[in-house]
Amino acid sequence: MPVWCVEWLPNADKDTNNFFKYNFWGRVSRLQLITTEKLLMDKQNVKELKDVVIRFSGDSGDGMQLTGTLFSDTSALMGNGISTFPDYPAEIRAPQGTVAGVSGFQLHFGSGNVTNPGDYCDVLVAMNPAALKANAKWLKPGATVIIDGDTLTEKSVQKAGFATLDPIKELGLENHNVVIPNITSMTKEALAETGLDNKSVVKCKNMFALGICFYIYNRPFDHAKKYIDSKFLKKNPAVAEANKLAMDAGYNYAANTHAFANTYDVAPSPLEKGVYRSISGNVATAWGLLAASEKSGRPLFCGSYPITPATVILEELAKHKSLGAKTVQAEDEIAGICTSIGAAFAGNFAVTTTSGPGLSLKSEALGLAVMAELPLVVVDVQRGGPSTGLPTKTEQSDLVQALYGRNGECPVVVLAASTPSDCFHYAFQAGKIAMEHMTPVILLTDGFIANGSQPWRIPSMSDYPAIVPPVCTALDDDETQYMPYKRNPETLARRWAFPGTEGLEHRIGGLEKDKIKGSVSHDPANHQIMTNTRAEKVARVVNVIPDQTVMGADEADVLVIGWGGTLGHLQTAVEELQAEGKSIALCHFNYINPLPANVREIFKRYRRLVVCELNAGQFAGYLRQNFQEFTFEQFNKCEGQPFTVVELKDKFNEILGK
Repeated sequence: MPVWCVEWLPNADKDTNNFFKYNFWGRVSRLQLITTEKLLMDKQNVKELKDVVIRFSGDSGDGMQLTGTLFSDTSALMGNGISTFPDYPAEIRAPQGTVAGVSGFQLHFGSGNVTNPGDYCDVLVAMNPAALKANAKWLKPGATVIIDGDTLTEKSVQKAGFATLDPIKELGLENHNVVIPNITSMTKEALAETGLDNKSVVKCKNMFALGICFYIYNRPFDHAKKYIDSKFLKKNPAVAEANKLAMDAGYNYAANTHAFANTYDVAPSPLEKGVYRSISGNVATAWGLLAASEKSGRPLFCGSYPITPATVILEELAKHKSLGAKTVQAEDEIAGICTSIGAAFAGNFAVTTTSGPGLSLKSEALGLAVMAELPLVVVDVQRGGPSTGLPTKTEQSDLVQALYGRNGECPVVVLAASTPSDCFHYAFQAGKIAMEHMTPVILLTDGFIANGSQPWRIPSMSDYPAIVPPVCTALDDDETQYMPYKRNPETLARRWAFPGTEGLEHRIGGLEKDKIKGSVSHDPANHQIMTNTRAEKVARVVNVIPDQTVMGADEADVLVIGWGGTLGHLQTAVEELQAEGKSIALCHFNYINPLPANVREIFKRYRRLVVCELNAGQFAGYLRQNFQEFTFEQFNKCEGQPFTVVELKDKFNEILGK
């Protein structure tokens, strides 16, 4: 009986545009069919599970991100709902075998709607004692722990910071299912005849661990082996073969040991008919920007400095020259945004990507884009801390900066994506608003959703609206010369005239503009008018954004309020409490400035309002500023980690009990 991970629709591309034809259909079509006949395991001791959380962990050089990605992609192809959490250190060159250098990848896959990567794991794969020590706190009671026995040496145990030479007893794991295969030794044995050097052989041990997990959860090899071939076969066929052999060896070890009495099946999720693929937030953002470019008819230009965790957006856009995308890897953040502003003036859909420190550096130039009223999308993939901070750790740290972090009265539209897959939608919306309203737009994502992944239903572009920028190609009948700041009376957007268009010559710059002519003006009254107009233009975006929705009853004792990447954890916590009969609902925001028109009416209906965010209270302060008649309680966290469902439920139960 074949298991279809996605549905192939032969004629489905008839209503798609070139972007989707080139980028989605071809990639997905190779990975359509996975058959259970290819799963070689004994089916006599198979148990059905609703969902599973696995955490792969080892040194930064152990390939844990690749291992986790291959397992998650395979699960997505089998039709499971997935949510992932790559968790790796900024101290990428920390001494090998130390807790500071541990890299982790957590995956939650299930037969239902999986909205978060899980709090605690059912299986921990630890490639050394440091990985075990760093992650033991995330184990469920009775969880399976797989640790490479070859690494349990006196030196490595001490290096990991254990007080004794028995890490299992020291961590209190006696009641867990602890399996200690000699992964390194068995990998060497399996690859003894490949002719590879010892270092290359040892690098394959992560594939041995992956093979074990493939056996336990009845996952096929197909996708993983195809990926290995695509990555290594041309350049180094011996390495490709070695990785596949190591995967087979891990699988065979698990099948022939008594350490795993059962294997487990996780049924596919009931998904809406369509074509699906696993996608990360950064890739989804890039594709959403490309889609906006094609729908607008304006070529995409991205000028960016590569900065963690936003670099992948620039890299992905650079792959799509065939779609008219132009990219510049700038020498610094200021150069990146300035090239994009120039591109916007020249008629391009302009984008720049960054993180919090980069947004700080871009602030003056962003003010220029506000003054010149040019369409520009700034994607800020937020990370933790001031200064260099925590480059690889997630936080919602830049909201106040996005709203107010520029000199002068300098309003911009601010959006925030909530999941890896909806990064596509909000990137598209950011482009649409920027071009139709002639304003810069800041799109906030964060390290969690940018690097995390989930199944994504590839949309038909016929379902997405056209983007109609106010492009000016000739003078209006009542004009004798071009007036750059003549506006649409409904949106207040000025017209977009491209350089080189005869009769539409004009200047822009950073000095205040005359309200119509666009010439430099020092008139106090004009400055007041332009300040008010720029603010009102952004405020009128409220007319084109959807009303805010609530997950749950129209009235309840507690309304949980969140924004951006906390959605999955908040939703799960609220849904579980609702299932317990608790009077609670969730209001989660994606449109930040302006806020949706019906927010005040929503807040009136709930007895208590609690704002949850991964910062010290930035959105709560913003809401107090705009809705002074309400009292907002807060639940905040600044640990560089997502919320856990457990801590959220504890907090909400505490509030409900008052």
